[in-house]
Amino acid sequence: MNDRQNALLESLLEQVQKPAQYIGGEMNSVVKDWEKMRARFAFCFPDTYEIGMSHLGMKILYHLINGRDDALCERVFMPAADMADRMRQVGLPLFSWESRHLLTDFDIIGFTLQYEMSYTNILEMLDLAGIPAYRDQRGADMPFVVAGGPCAFNPEPLANFIDAFMIGDGEDVMHELIDVIRDGREQNKSKTDILRDLARLEGVYVPAFYAVAYNPDGTLKSFTSTDPAAPAVVKKRVVKDLSAAVYPDTIPVPYTEIVHDRMVLEIMRGCTRGCRFCQAGMLYRPVRERSMERLLELADKLQQSTGYEEMSLSSLSSGDFTCLPQLIQALMDRYKDKRVGVSLPSMRIDNIVKQSLEETQQVRKSGLTLAPEAGTQRMRDVINKGVTEEDLIRSVTDAFESGWSSVKLYFMMGLPTETDEDLQGIGDLAKKVVDAYYRLPKEQRSKNGVKVTASASVFVPKPFTPFQWAAQDTIETVYEKQAKLRQYLKLKCVNFNWHESGLSMLEACISRGDRRIGDVIYAAWKRGCRLDGWNEHFKFDEWIAAFADCGLTPDFYAYRERPYDELLPWQFVDAGVSQEYLKRENEKAKRVQTTKDCRRGCNGCGLHTWGVCDWVKNPPLKDTDAVSAPLFD
Repeated sequence: MNDRQNALLESLLEQVQKPAQYIGGEMNSVVKDWEKMRARFAFCFPDTYEIGMSHLGMKILYHLINGRDDALCERVFMPAADMADRMRQVGLPLFSWESRHLLTDFDIIGFTLQYEMSYTNILEMLDLAGIPAYRDQRGADMPFVVAGGPCAFNPEPLANFIDAFMIGDGEDVMHELIDVIRDGREQNKSKTDILRDLARLEGVYVPAFYAVAYNPDGTLKSFTSTDPAAPAVVKKRVVKDLSAAVYPDTIPVPYTEIVHDRMVLEIMRGCTRGCRFCQAGMLYRPVRERSMERLLELADKLQQSTGYEEMSLSSLSSGDFTCLPQLIQALMDRYKDKRVGVSLPSMRIDNIVKQSLEETQQVRKSGLTLAPEAGTQRMRDVINKGVTEEDLIRSVTDAFESGWSSVKLYFMMGLPTETDEDLQGIGDLAKKVVDAYYRLPKEQRSKNGVKVTASASVFVPKPFTPFQWAAQDTIETVYEKQAKLRQYLKLKCVNFNWHESGLSMLEACISRGDRRIGDVIYAAWKRGCRLDGWNEHFKFDEWIAAFADCGLTPDFYAYRERPYDELLPWQFVDAGVSQEYLKRENEKAKRVQTTKDCRRGCNGCGLHTWGVCDWVKNPPLKDTDAVSAPLFD
């Protein structure tokens, strides 16, 4: 950024809300000698600073890349609407937070794909940087635009914009990707040849080397590799030893408040539970735990380097961590005198340990969040949640007895086979939670009473889940169900929150979209759509118009149940979980039959063939078993 651009930025900071999120210079941020670096990576988070700075994956890769002697990583965030508009008005290109270099100065621009409704932000950020959105319009002198994250498991909606996708765990493949691009540029290789070298890396998908064709009915006819360097199947990357994997022991500390303003310890990765709606539980298999020794070492360094007063133990299901009580006790012994609290997100109802919860609240008491997901046992069995009403009531009773008075309950509506009885069950369950509080002796109750917040999100079918073939409820049906829930949850001490149905419909379209959805995303962005995950910026009508512009309909992507023999846009990705396993699980859901936790024996999801799963204890199912095969568990 030159002197004029710096002056423009300084003048804009006086005109926008939350200017502190644009200035950089935070404690523990890394500024390296630009001229001495052989590779320069811009980590782009396609949402605002307060969201992006809460993201653990960014912190891991920021630390990993800056740990190299030959490379640097600097952060870039999506400006809020007021800042983006002013930048465009005065001609100030998008810049990095560390050194204020323009994005066009970097060798690699990397986006993390956490949420489908942030995709217009990617186009907005590229445009603010002066970089063409479509990859085939970017010359050899432009940075390589890459992407990773959970949404990269279906890369097709962004295939026309991204040069290369990293699929799976990023710690190892990130080094390899940087090496290939660095060496290719130093050897004056063409962009096409560098892309070929990237395509040869395990876990890297280069869309330029694949062709798609469609049937007359709009379904996918074929998906084929067009270059010998590009494999027919792209296999996800897996970090096998989490204790040995790179993890930050120092992180940038923001000047301004962010969503999750605390230090985070990732205690394990993956989940063995097998909830049938949960994409993360399938994608991040197998379960890998960090050792107690490593976690305590990281905790000490993070606390010393950041000064945070809260530590979150992060995973998909923290209560499943093998040594959770011992870890919590060790952390409380270390930090209680320093007034450092420990929080436990992602706790399952059936494994809340009362003693552990009491330990975490010795410093400060936070709200308790539980996810029953469904209101009846039938529906919980359909989704393979693996918990009962008794589990929930026992858990909240333990919490109330330990001093909690605020409970959040997360539910999902619109799940496959859902009935009015299942919706009524959500209201019944919320009432039983309130009743559990009032069953306590008066002297054990909080003087402020009890507060129960019930939230009901709209089910979105996701790739690589047993429900990936399911149809989503129409917007009209969702409105009807939400109206019923508002009646069922008109209860004393209960607040009800619900999600925007139009947003969930578009999320379903994009999450299961093919390459044509990219044109819809571009058309929506051209119509002014950005920051779609923020209610005040969401423009549903413009999205619907964008579908019409491209000759497509949302119904085709969101409301259509897909047959098993249909070629799915993401089917070329090997996530370790086989299609046959997902089909079996979908059929079991229809029969209201459950599948045991992987820790009680292998269910034959497919990962056993990779040799990376430590939970294989019983002979697994064969992937060739028919969908209608007898149950093995």
